[in-house]
Formats: sequence, structure tokens, C-alpha cells
Amino acid sequence: MNDLATGLPPLSAVRAFEAAARHSSFTRAAVELGMTQAAVSYQIKLLEERLGLPLFQRQARRVVLTEAGERLASSVMDSFDGLRAAFAAVTDTAEGVLSIQALPTIASNWLVPRLGLFQCANPGLAVRMVTQVGPHDPQRDDCDVAIHRGNGQWPGLEAHWLMTSEFTPLCGPNLFRDLGRPPQPSDLLHVNRIGKIEAWDRWFAAAGVNSEATPVEPRFDLAVQQLEVTAALASNGAAMCSPIFFRRELSEGLLIQPFDLMLPGGNDYWLTYPKRRRIARKISLFRDWLLDQAREPAPISSGPSSPASPESAAPQPDYSCPS
Repeated sequence: MNDLATGLPPLSAVRAFEAAARHSSFTRAAVELGMTQAAVSYQIKLLEERLGLPLFQRQARRVVLTEAGERLASSVMDSFDGLRAAFAAVTDTAEGVLSIQALPTIASNWLVPRLGLFQCANPGLAVRMVTQVGPHDPQRDDCDVAIHRGNGQWPGLEAHWLMTSEFTPLCGPNLFRDLGRPPQPSDLLHVNRIGKIEAWDRWFAAAGVNSEATPVEPRFDLAVQQLEVTAALASNGAAMCSPIFFRRELSEGLLIQPFDLMLPGGNDYWLTYPKRRRIARKISLFRDWLLDQAREPAPISSGPSSPASPESAAPQPDYSCPS
């Protein structure tokens, strides 16, 4: 039975279109398919001629889907994902590895210590972790699920809220030890301040401190909270970060939160994955487990004048496999 009899265009043309739509590039599609860029362009031209509609707008260094192309791409990519899942199910390879992408600090300080529990409950499922600072692109990034910040609205993605993004100054226990009095927010004007200038200005304004009256001190904006806390401790300064990711350091007195004032970061943390893959077993297993983990209470912070001693530190959860 030929393609005309089935009412379908040639599969080679559809395959080239799906790859080009996913990558927004004929060149990348050609690399993936082992074809030349000209061959991909020719296949898509055949498809456009058959449909009588343009599917891409050709621009200088990329191609952009037209309105008709976007409508077609959504269904075609869903179909190809179904085919991939069907073939993967035969070999049982796709369900054997869960690839997770996450921002560095939530990965290292919050997720990774808990992953042992997930693997204990799912011993047949291997986990591959990738960290990324920039925005998550599910069509290009090779991952099953992602944990990133945002408003929870991403086209084509299922999103589950995990936790609020909040920030406040964090510092070492000795930063204010020589003051001879409890520290005030204005004391932070005279220390090394690590993090985004905008976040510091917002926090000072909320604390009633005029930060514009003090010359701007040299700062680091390292984009990764773990690095910024490390830099603050090394320089005897303070970092504007989320206490929830430094639970152990705060409870052990290695780090302190000198003031109760915390501000919302504007973009919360979400678990995301493509809607078309929401029924994948490995994704549903990880989703249900992660949402349970996210219900744990917030960290306990210790004040600057009396950092927690090992004897008084809050007990830490045990994330090891039960014996």
C-alpha cells in the first residue's frame, strides 16, 4: 500500500519535519538523522507542497514554525514520542534510566541527599543527574524531568509546585561576634555582600535601610547559591540565599540566618515534564515520591549570638536505605 492510498505523506518527509520542528533547525535535524541539510530542506519542501501550506519561516540562522507548522508539529511530535515509547518498551531500556535536570543548589543540597530513598524504593531504575543554570528547554534538553524556577506556566509542560523561593542574608557565625550587641540590618551595609544587587536592594528596603546612602561594595553574583554561600564564608561576608537549601549548615551552626525577614523570590520551584509523557511509569513514580519529599518542614535557622552546638542541633533526617 503506497502513501497516497493511506492518505499520509512520505514518512521520510514527516520524520525530517519532526526533527526540524523539535530543534528549530534544519542543520541540527540533519545531524540527528544522518542526512545533509539540503536533504532535510528538500523533504520538508515536498511536505509543504503536498499540504499546500508553508510549515517554516526561513530566517538568517534558524527556522521558525508557521501557525500551520505549530499545529502540525504538536501532533506529529506526540505521535513520534508514542512510537519511541513503543519501541523502547520492547527493549525495556527507556524505563530503566530516569534523567533529571535541576538547578545546581537544589540538586546538590536538597535533592541528591534524598535520592537514595528513591532508588531504594525503585532498585530497577537508574538515575542520571544533570545540573543547568540557564532556562530549561524540554524540546532540546535530554532529560525526563526537570526542577527549575518559574511561574508554573510553560507550554507543553506539566508543572507541579514544589516549594516557595524565598531569600534572606546568610553568613558565618563569627561575622557579628565583635559587635558587642545584637546585629541590625544596617550592619550588613558594611560587609561583603554576595548575590544579586537587586535582591539586596529589595531586602534592605523591606528592612527599612537606605542602601543608597552607602557606596556599593564589590560583590559577586555567581548565579549558584551554593557558590555564593561558599564565597560569603570565605570572605567573611553575607550571601542573599534561600535557607531551605542550607538546612544542615544552619542547624549545626556552621551558617546563621541573622534576621527573620525573608522575601519571596518571585519564581517558585517546580517539577516539570512534557505533558505527552505524563503517563510514563518512571516519571509518575518520581513525581509522586518528590511531591511527598517537598512536604517536609522548612529548615530551622540559628541566631547569630548562640549558634547551635552539636548537642543542641536539630536531628537530621536519615536518607539512607532502611536496613
